[in-house]
Amino acid sequence: MSDTLELADKRVLVVGLERTGLATALFCRARGARVTASELRPEPAVAERAAQLRAAGVALEFGGHRRETFLDQDLIVPSPGVPLEIGPLAAARAAGVPVCSEIELAARFLRGRLVAITGSNGKTTTTLLTGHILEGAGRRVLVGGNVGTPLISLVDRSAPDAVTVAEVSSFQLEAIDRFRPDVALLLNLTPDHLDRHPSLDAYARAKARIFENQRAEDAAVVNADDAAAARLAPAKPRRFWFSRRGPVDSGACLEDGRIVFRSGDRLVGLLHRADVGLRGEHNLENVLAAACAAVLAGASPEEIREGVRSFAGVEHRLEFVAEIAGVAFYNDSKATNVDAALKSVAAFPGNLLVILGGKDKGGDFTLLAPLLAEKAHVALLIGAAAEKIAGQLAGAVPVERPGTLEAAIERAYELARPGDTVLLAPACASFDQFRNYEHRGQVFKQLVRAIETRASADRR
Repeated sequence: MSDTLELADKRVLVVGLERTGLATALFCRARGARVTASELRPEPAVAERAAQLRAAGVALEFGGHRRETFLDQDLIVPSPGVPLEIGPLAAARAAGVPVCSEIELAARFLRGRLVAITGSNGKTTTTLLTGHILEGAGRRVLVGGNVGTPLISLVDRSAPDAVTVAEVSSFQLEAIDRFRPDVALLLNLTPDHLDRHPSLDAYARAKARIFENQRAEDAAVVNADDAAAARLAPAKPRRFWFSRRGPVDSGACLEDGRIVFRSGDRLVGLLHRADVGLRGEHNLENVLAAACAAVLAGASPEEIREGVRSFAGVEHRLEFVAEIAGVAFYNDSKATNVDAALKSVAAFPGNLLVILGGKDKGGDFTLLAPLLAEKAHVALLIGAAAEKIAGQLAGAVPVERPGTLEAAIERAYELARPGDTVLLAPACASFDQFRNYEHRGQVFKQLVRAIETRASADRR
């Protein structure tokens, strides 16, 4: 594929009709492509999107992927949730049909600078914080990617003076060709999505592709405290690091209670540790990464300090929901893997009732056992992974299996005493019982607020 991409009159197949697939199909159709959308589910399952696409002139195929359709294309754009190894896609690639991810297509058309952020955990917080800092600094900022708004939806709003801050996943990066961020961040690397990637090495290779096309003038930002991520630091672009454990030669670090940025002989104080209002040491790392990205995008120390101070946090990420009869409820539905759940539990001093479970992504739940033994009264298990988690936590912490989120919250409220915290930190994907982690978090908050309303009525 060339650096410039002409879509007019090209046969383009979009695979999958979630948010990204819908946006991609409409984008290509608006540029004159002859677009077909292929979806495994029957049409009634995506009726509203189907009607929108049909009105735009997109051909639709439902209930399965037809091999002959895949072979008869000039370009195929699979949605992030579609594995590249499925038969029709593999056949198309073998036949020489170009296949690229939506972020690759979007990057061909985006104007202005691109800051791309990946990692196993912390991507959403770092992406939104970076965008918040730059917006407060008066920059023209667009924020999207895996964080919710497809990158391709931002193209028409981009401009030469804009900065686009994008969260990008391993699923998106594994199908790039020339995707090239001006600033690329790798936050950390821990086992995740091993139900999709064949090995941790394959997952790491997909993440490392964020640096693949960078040039000498570009910047790569890597977590110096994460050995697995540090090993993937590239040689070609300018390298910057972030660390909460010690000084770095170039980048952002914590020194004597201050976050500073160093580049060569230049040392600039950005803010104090006390300016960071987000809970948990992992969020300090996210702030260091975002501060580093913001400096590289042109923000001043004062603008970074104010941006960090005014950042309210991210929904479904260590989100305080309510305190009922002295019991605090926190929603960390975004903790969709074991490492994220570890960081979530570590953010609290103790007295926890932790809700775990969902769809297993190949995680090792034994890693949670020592911390839960130290900090939790009980683990309340839900979803498809409940039996595996129970087996791997055996003997470390009392375990109950309420099965559903509603039953788990009711049981937690029954067991909790004033001063306790009920924490949703599933360590699993949500797709066995919910549409996505946002849906799971929303249901958690609704259920907690129902208990709050009931408790308030009982006190009258």
